[in-house]
Amino acid sequence: MGFIRFLQGCARLVTQGGRAYWAWIAALCIAIGIGMAGYAHQFRVGLIATNMRDQITWAFYIGNFTFLVGVAAAAVLLVVPAYIYHWKPLKEVVVLGELLAISAITMCLLFVLVDMGRPDRFLHIVPGIGSPNWPRSLLAWDALVLNVYLAVNLIVAVHVLYSHFMRREYSKKIFVPLVLFSIPMAVGIHTVTAFLYNGMAARPYWNASILAPRFIASAFCSGPAVLLILFQVLRKATGLDIKDEAIWKVAELMSYAMFFNLFLLGAELFKEYYSHTEHLLYTRYYWQGIGSHTALVPFAWLSLACSLVAFLLFLIPSTRKNWVTLNLGCILIWAGVYIEKGMGLVVPGMTPDTLGEIYEYTPTANEWMVATGVFGVGFLVFTVLVKIAVPIMSGAFHVESRPAERAAAQPLTR
Repeated sequence: MGFIRFLQGCARLVTQGGRAYWAWIAALCIAIGIGMAGYAHQFRVGLIATNMRDQITWAFYIGNFTFLVGVAAAAVLLVVPAYIYHWKPLKEVVVLGELLAISAITMCLLFVLVDMGRPDRFLHIVPGIGSPNWPRSLLAWDALVLNVYLAVNLIVAVHVLYSHFMRREYSKKIFVPLVLFSIPMAVGIHTVTAFLYNGMAARPYWNASILAPRFIASAFCSGPAVLLILFQVLRKATGLDIKDEAIWKVAELMSYAMFFNLFLLGAELFKEYYSHTEHLLYTRYYWQGIGSHTALVPFAWLSLACSLVAFLLFLIPSTRKNWVTLNLGCILIWAGVYIEKGMGLVVPGMTPDTLGEIYEYTPTANEWMVATGVFGVGFLVFTVLVKIAVPIMSGAFHVESRPAERAAAQPLTR
């Protein structure tokens, strides 16, 4: 009975809000509509609606998928100091990291779905229906770890919010093991994704043993950058008690991750340029271009510049604790990793192709439309989850709330 009341209360919270809330929901619905129109066209004519061809079979969609896997893993940067080292300020906001992970994994799965061309192909990796080729297939492993990580975050978030709603302590027998399990799972989702690239012998650009560590290091940069800005927005818009110490601690941890990300990038570039084998061709295409084919070169150096400036801003305590430079650093590291793990990873790995042909890929308007819709879904999922979580976490909405008190809770979730 209590859980039914919880669900009913969640439904009421989602359907009530001020003008700003409904304007934001309307904007997200428009974005989703744009994405649906783009996907309808792609579904009708096929993947010819994209700029993917025989030479480039993974591109914009898979680049976004790879980046968002890192965003989903960001929750672990809150979990470790909060529940391994028992740092109280971060314990209070861990659930927000779980909600972001749920939203990011939702977008990951949608990007894979739209990249397949035909959604029924998804059935090939469903046990009992298709042939997932378990345990040899890395696609099967990736589907497994993504869905398990999604389930773990859902269970943790629902359990914590329901316990707050019922005004009782969460069950440590349920919560602590799942939270601790989410740590290797967060590492696992990015490791398996890296192995998807790493295991392709015909793609030398991806055949680096440090690819998985690079993925994890960059994930601990970009994901928390999103969280830091969200913390500030939620604190101002909802009155949620998020302490400055929590934000600064996450920023400090990010600076360590940025250093390792840049160090591993430098190690990889040294290996490629110093050994100077025929495989250097792929790295040269990204950083220098090949002949007149230089479409990605500006993005390569822009990504590096963004990452370096962000690292310096986060390394120095005075700029790390200044809100202007902190937010600038978050935007820069987000942009740097987005390029590095998107176009900077996928396209150079396939250019030149196995026959030596250079096909310069750029996303079509239709791909941008579909991506807009996927991001709209992800932001909508996060908005709905936060709309439910904030009044429950702040104590404004609970099982004993009366209708008048529920109405009073609404300004906190405007």
